[in-house]
Amino acid sequence: MDKRARGKSKEFTNRPTMVKVREYPSIGARLLQGEALSQLLEIPSNSVQLIITSPPYNIGKEYEKKVSYEKYLGEMSPIINELVRILKPGGSICWQVGNGVSKGEVFPLDALFYPIFKSLGLSLRNRIVWTFGHGLHAQKRFSGRHETILWFTKGEDYVFNLDSVRVPSKYPNKKHYKGPNRGRLSGNPLGKNPGDVWEITNVKALHPEKTEHPCQFPVALVDRLVKALSNPNDIVLDPYVGSGTTIIASALNGRRSIGIDISKKYFSIADNRIKTLINGNLKYVTILKNQDSRNSSRRKEYKLARRAN
Repeated sequence: MDKRARGKSKEFTNRPTMVKVREYPSIGARLLQGEALSQLLEIPSNSVQLIITSPPYNIGKEYEKKVSYEKYLGEMSPIINELVRILKPGGSICWQVGNGVSKGEVFPLDALFYPIFKSLGLSLRNRIVWTFGHGLHAQKRFSGRHETILWFTKGEDYVFNLDSVRVPSKYPNKKHYKGPNRGRLSGNPLGKNPGDVWEITNVKALHPEKTEHPCQFPVALVDRLVKALSNPNDIVLDPYVGSGTTIIASALNGRRSIGIDISKKYFSIADNRIKTLINGNLKYVTILKNQDSRNSSRRKEYKLARRAN
């Protein structure tokens, strides 16, 4: 990280003494245990290329207190303001959310959050649907099997590395049958755009990445976002880092990273996973370049993590 992001400057080091900090120089990462807003206030403006996170859903998990949706959005707004402030021009925010539920009624959190981001001048590039095969079984409605990722950019000139995340074409050898290109391949030889519906296995009991965190990002999900929306040596931030997956996916792709979490328990889990990654022994599931994410439960491969050089 640059000097500001590493805490060498006064504006980044002047934090409350109760904050725990772990530095991982070999992968350019920093893990902070502290409240998200207070830590974001210490990060310089226009310093982060990519923000990937999944905020509390206001459904009463162990790390949150359920409140009215008006109060919930009011509490989240200052945090979003800070995220937009520290995001570089041309940078991206990936805001991953599901649904809130109150008295049996479903509240689509992405729809509730969209006006906040739009009011701050960000542009929505995709509403990505992340679908998976496992979850709670509902009795009075169809069981939820998807969540969404709102991908916003700060400005019109933004990073999008499509070639790095292409997936196999359905008909890779299909050729033009007439016209000046007759006989030539009709599709991109690197594969097709993965689209905005991603089937990636979620992290449940038997998943090799599973920790005690109840709502854990799969590495494969973050990996695709990191590859597509940042470049090597960029800084990636997750203000609700949980089990540390955003730091792990960033390190695997040669990106620097900052992770924040208020929970002592999750800070410890993330710290242990990052150390296991650095030692080369972390198991994770990846989507290989010659595989599509569709039917990923049949195509997954368990890999020992190796940091990108």
